[in-house]
Amino acid sequence: MSVDEILLDAEDRMEKAISTLKNNLGGIRTGRANPGLVDSVKVEAWGSLTPLKHLAVVGAPEPTQIVIRPHDLTIIKDIEKAIVASDLGFNPQNDGRVIRINVPPLSADVRRKMVARIKELAEETKVSMRNIRRDANRSCDQAEKDKTISEDMRDDTKEQIQELLKKYESEVGDLAKTREAEVTED
Repeated sequence: MSVDEILLDAEDRMEKAISTLKNNLGGIRTGRANPGLVDSVKVEAWGSLTPLKHLAVVGAPEPTQIVIRPHDLTIIKDIEKAIVASDLGFNPQNDGRVIRINVPPLSADVRRKMVARIKELAEETKVSMRNIRRDANRSCDQAEKDKTISEDMRDDTKEQIQELLKKYESEVGDLAKTREAEVTED
């Protein structure tokens, strides 16, 4: 593997880790209604589990309400069942055409749990990135053993990998702080 390939692979994998973190943080409740809160819901429709966002238009017209408009009204009961069965703790109201979910305000205890979960997700992402760094460093060592790069080039590449790690770890920290602030604000 060339130096450029090693760096590109490490950066690409770290980008994917950031993307996964953003996706996971999007599913964490804040004090406001957000269509992302029901993104994880899978609905048993037409014999297969399908993500809710593929079956309906999900919106948040008010800060405390999520509205779900199914593309096909025949599956509205299935959507309602899937929301009740999910561990989100929502109580959907179905009027035959749309499903409304009133998002209750978060208690202090729930907010603390959410903040703990955010920190946990951030730490998991950082560990994942450190594993990526380890793999990239091993690739550098192997390339130096194979005599495809010099010892100095290996050391320079390892420094670049470390800089990459610092950059992405700070991005993880920023994402986590922003989400924590959203969860703790009233």
